[in-house]
Amino acid sequence: MTVLPRLYAIADASFGDPVQLTQSLILGGARLIQLRNKQAGAREFLDQVERVLALAPPDVRIIVNDRVDVARIAGARGVHLGQTDVPPAEARKILGFDCIIGFSTHSLSQALEADRFPVDYIAVGPVFPTSTKQNPDPVVGLHGLAAIAKAVPKPIVAVGGIRLENAEEVLQAGADSIAVIRDLLDCADVEARTRAWIEVVNRS
Repeated sequence: MTVLPRLYAIADASFGDPVQLTQSLILGGARLIQLRNKQAGAREFLDQVERVLALAPPDVRIIVNDRVDVARIAGARGVHLGQTDVPPAEARKILGFDCIIGFSTHSLSQALEADRFPVDYIAVGPVFPTSTKQNPDPVVGLHGLAAIAKAVPKPIVAVGGIRLENAEEVLQAGADSIAVIRDLLDCADVEARTRAWIEVVNRS
């Protein structure tokens, strides 16, 4: 079973250059980072992923959001898929069994279904209200997260509206890892904020 760091950082291009953001996240200690650029075309996104892979130390796992083709060509460590992306079984055929595949779910029924897919972790959210998606799914909440964590044996990544102040209760609800965008990136010092996050989640 894939073991995930407690912090799953997401370098979202809507908060700046994802390459520079990733560099700051790495310097702050993040070791699992997803690159997310919903507006970029395949060529631009591929260039960004390749630049990140060139600067990332060997112990940093770089995950590509949505684009199985970009992950394959660039040689990223894996891909994160949503409900409407390439089916996990097809992604596994393309990427092989050495790559990490994550899958987004928004309810207990979706998480139970995803547990049968060839994925390494299941993202659950939004746990709290979030503003990083244009049309967010209904809030799962801590009770919903806890129910999913009890029912699903695969690693659970909690996502959506999670802040440093409520990170510990999210982990106590059963999450194995916390995916964070805004609370890491929407600040003056991403590197320092990342260090603060790692300090909190690693003691929980």
